[in-house]
Amino acid sequence: MNTIVDNIIKSGLVAVVRAKSADEALKIVGALQKGGVKAIEITYTVPGATKVIEALKAEYKNTDMIIGAGTVLDPETARIAILAGAEFVVSPYLNTDMVKLANRYDIPSMPGAMTIKEVVEAMECGASIIKAFPGDVLGIKFIKSILGPLPHAKLMPTGGVDINNVGDWIKAGCIAIGAGSNLTAHSKTGEYDKIIDAAKEFIAAINKARV
Repeated sequence: MNTIVDNIIKSGLVAVVRAKSADEALKIVGALQKGGVKAIEITYTVPGATKVIEALKAEYKNTDMIIGAGTVLDPETARIAILAGAEFVVSPYLNTDMVKLANRYDIPSMPGAMTIKEVVEAMECGASIIKAFPGDVLGIKFIKSILGPLPHAKLMPTGGVDINNVGDWIKAGCIAIGAGSNLTAHSKTGEYDKIIDAAKEFIAAINKARV
């Protein structure tokens, strides 16, 4: 578990993949991989998400790509994703049963939190990383406020993170960031080369903010 978390923190970016079809999701991941992304979150809003996870695990078996599952709302879905090969599970909210199940399988979990109470509860039940969600509602000041009394909290914002503010989130103390549509929007027009470029820009901005 620690190796996966360490590698996610090292890369600094979890790409959130939402798509209208499994084929589109696979193409998005291919572009992200070419752009240097190391951690992929396949959301359970993607049709056939479990099969997509299985396919990606097979395709990137001998690489350093980390494949996880997102929009995991309950422990049942978490177990299905883990058995399909998901190396981490992400939820938009704190479901303690999901976190406990992930711990049972020694798989990192990233539940969502909007308050300091939820952050503490997530940490107490064994969450690996706390997803500050939705980031565009909470704002960067939320991160600083949480890290004041809880400097050891591993926070990752998702929602509203774009190329213009990604560096600010990192400088505020986030261990990584989650990016979805601001990273993959060009899939709607089939411009996957632009996803490659966007990924490179995000990674460069994260690395620059860490210097």
